[in-house]
Amino acid sequence: MFDAALRPLVDRILDPVGRMLARYGVSANQVSVVGFAFGIGAGAAVAAAATVTAMFLLAANRLCDGLDGAVARARTPTDLGGFLDITLDFIIYSGLVFAFALADPANATAAAFLIFSFVGTGTSFLAFAIIAQKRDISTDIRGKKSFFHLGGLTEGMETIIFLFTVIMIPSFFAPLAFVFGALCWITTATRIQHAVRRLSRPVDRQTGD
Repeated sequence: MFDAALRPLVDRILDPVGRMLARYGVSANQVSVVGFAFGIGAGAAVAAAATVTAMFLLAANRLCDGLDGAVARARTPTDLGGFLDITLDFIIYSGLVFAFALADPANATAAAFLIFSFVGTGTSFLAFAIIAQKRDISTDIRGKKSFFHLGGLTEGMETIIFLFTVIMIPSFFAPLAFVFGALCWITTATRIQHAVRRLSRPVDRQTGD
């Protein structure tokens, strides 16, 4: 929901850093892998109830997630970079939720429901991206991306806000996970509705739509 509005601001802040890293020979994929390591560390910290460490490592992961795109724009974006970006993000999101179940087995049902909800948002997002590529449907509303980013109520920014919130107040994980999971299902439903409406139309061979 907030991603499209915040994207230009984030790009303006991170693009100069991305250009500097690119000049020093750093690749976007290297930044993605470093960010992934920070994210795995954040999950381990959550499981160990190390709140401050978890917040620091998640912040580092999110910084790298923004910087890899900035470096890619300064160099040459690649299909592998786009693949790594979305794949590693999904692993970190679900891994952090799993970490809450490890930290407290009482969170297991809520964690399972939220990961189940992530399957809905993730598959609806990626399935539409595949068809959009086939039909040459594109948009720059969330910046230059490797594939079509279909919006919704719960996008990247909302997920990060949720994760930082439950890391800060882990005792509220279960109720907040059920609420956020329900919002994810609303996102999935609206994406399916959008796909049915848009993809039911015959393909225009001139525009791909």
